[in-house]
Amino acid sequence: MARVLVLGAGKIGVTVAALRAEGGDEVLLGDTDVDAARLRAPAGVQAVAVDARDPVALRAALSGCDAVVAALPFFLDVVVAEAARAEAVHYFDLTEDVATRRAIARLAEGADSVFVPQCGLAPGFIAIAAMALVERFDEVLDVRLRVGALPQYPDNALKYNLTWSTDGLINEYCNPCEALVDGRMMEVLPLEGLEEFSLDGVSYEAFSTSGGVGTLCETLSGRVRRLDYKTVRYPGHRDRIRMLAHDLKLAERRALFRDVIEHAVPVTRQDVVLIFVTVVGRRKGLLTQESWARKIYGDGSEDGRSAIQKTTAAGVCAMIDLHREGRLPAAGFVRQEQARLADVLTNRFGRVFA
Repeated sequence: MARVLVLGAGKIGVTVAALRAEGGDEVLLGDTDVDAARLRAPAGVQAVAVDARDPVALRAALSGCDAVVAALPFFLDVVVAEAARAEAVHYFDLTEDVATRRAIARLAEGADSVFVPQCGLAPGFIAIAAMALVERFDEVLDVRLRVGALPQYPDNALKYNLTWSTDGLINEYCNPCEALVDGRMMEVLPLEGLEEFSLDGVSYEAFSTSGGVGTLCETLSGRVRRLDYKTVRYPGHRDRIRMLAHDLKLAERRALFRDVIEHAVPVTRQDVVLIFVTVVGRRKGLLTQESWARKIYGDGSEDGRSAIQKTTAAGVCAMIDLHREGRLPAAGFVRQEQARLADVLTNRFGRVFA
């Protein structure tokens, strides 16, 4: 049995804590608001007061722990990673922020413990699924990653409901996006590259957003001609978000952008996560295309888990298991695509993707 500290008593943090406790770990759920953490803590999970902005408090909370999961706003992750390195505690997070991931990679150099950022859905599992397809080709030309966390019953002008961190959502819509173009890493603008497609008779749109590709561009640079990541939404969403971000210039006033979104867009558990990976390349000289697609639905009930809770928590919980089983490097920085898809899909938590 391992001792795991989960920082952040939001929807994802509580779900991660519940899964790890159900799996037999001793789990602590840390938050600045310890009363709220106690109310939300699942059975078998101890709530503790931890201020993630305080390095001294973090190190004290990490003492005696085997691993820490940062289910926090991205701007707190580096402080947690620094404390984890100081205490030689294995570090996992869910960040989508590119600068944060790069800072953690630098921290991981020469460390005695492991640092595995971006363990969620996208970034996270999507890179593992993509790498499994890439490895089946002799020559890879194009890799297309498409992921969406969508309401099952959209009924507002944005055709969207909140399912996870608003700060992370705004980051995706406003920050530059990494891509491979002609085999070289480049930054492309968010909210561009609009395309439409259908899956199972439902129409969707997809457009460039930041962070979802993780480290895959770095891993495949020089090996793949083109790689891009796009977020999936229902048709019309991109244009309305672009109006808010660009025409009303809320991208320059992100705190106000967050307030507008959280005031006007309701949360839902009745969501669906769409995962769609396509690889085009050559196998034995033949131009070939392969795709991997999944739809995962939220429970919708009052005590149920949304699809984004299931998939994000499953991603990080599976990576903790794989590290513990020796299927990932023992220490240092670990990229998501270093995990094998088969190992994730047969994992007790990763089966949600199977």
